Amino acid sequence: MKPTEKSQHSLTIGRRSFLGGAAALGVGAGLAAPAIISRAAATETSSIIALRDHDLPFIATEETYTTDELIALNAINDDHVEYLKETGLAELGPGRIGAMDQAGINVQILSAHTPGVQDLAGQEGIDFAYRLNRMIATGPMVTYPGRFRAYATLPLQDPAASADELERAVSRDGFVGAMTNGFIGKKFLDHPDFEPLLARAEALGVPIYLHPGFPPKEVFDIYYRIMRPGYNDEYQDYILSGSGYGWHQEVLTQCLRLIMTGVFDRFPKLQMIIGHMGEGLPFYYERIVGDLGDVTERSLNKPIGQYFNDNFWYTTSAFFQDELLHLLLRYISVDRVMFGTDYPFADMKQGTDWFRAVDLPREAKEKIAFRNAEKLFGIKA
Repeated sequence: MKPTEKSQHSLTIGRRSFLGGAAALGVGAGLAAPAIISRAAATETSSIIALRDHDLPFIATEETYTTDELIALNAINDDHVEYLKETGLAELGPGRIGAMDQAGINVQILSAHTPGVQDLAGQEGIDFAYRLNRMIATGPMVTYPGRFRAYATLPLQDPAASADELERAVSRDGFVGAMTNGFIGKKFLDHPDFEPLLARAEALGVPIYLHPGFPPKEVFDIYYRIMRPGYNDEYQDYILSGSGYGWHQEVLTQCLRLIMTGVFDRFPKLQMIIGHMGEGLPFYYERIVGDLGDVTERSLNKPIGQYFNDNFWYTTSAFFQDELLHLLLRYISVDRVMFGTDYPFADMKQGTDWFRAVDLPREAKEKIAFRNAEKLFGIKA
């Protein structure tokens, strides 16, 4: 959220309600969704873990970091600042490495805390993105060789500068793609303004991760501001528009817009990643293909469902549920699914314990745990 939007939302969150609500949900405003796994399931998983796939390595593909400067840019208020500093987001040293070792995660692919710097315009945004990317490249990636890779943070208010920073980060610093966070102002990536960035990502052969972000004020007010007598908890409105519901709908909407505006017909090799077990796509897949298939037959080069297997990759981030994984695999090739935890908003070990116990053939589990990421990003677990 841009600093200028803070007053628009008028979020008056007391420390107790903010931190208590965040703890209950497993998130903070502006953060990723909670791990959806019951305590009973986690206990059951722990008893199985010693017997199944204990040697399985992992590449974790949606793992967040922040800095004091980034917190100052994006925090809602002082309570939010305090919460963000307590999460471990800024820890990129022994603490994070220790948690990775305990969970059996060989590599984390890092991304800047939502919404990064994409709401910051002009040279200020360009310089900020560069500083963050260089901090990761010269810091944790050097200090812990092979343990960290990263998605580039981009100054998306300037698409041409974003394309250049993506190329610099990939070519010079070894980054594996880019992270975006929902709306860029009032536009999605299908807008013609972003064609230079999409073309550069395709040419470089690196993916763009479509992480969700919070909506413009107009969308927030229409869809998510709850008006009823005696109701005065805007924190709930904020979570409703984010991890509690809105984020997942927004990402799926952006995916459909990218397909239906012909982005992948113009850039057939362009690759996108979405998290949270497909952001609702498996639930809606048959309706999408059934209802939109006929009406897009003449406007698209391929059946609409084909793009979901040709141009998208999916991560398990924060959604540690067997039934959701199996539903995703009903419609999406196992060659397109990757492991992710959404750390630090979901527990790494809980995620790896869950996945080790999932009932899938060993070959499929290896693909999801690390082999698909090795192939997409050109790295080794």
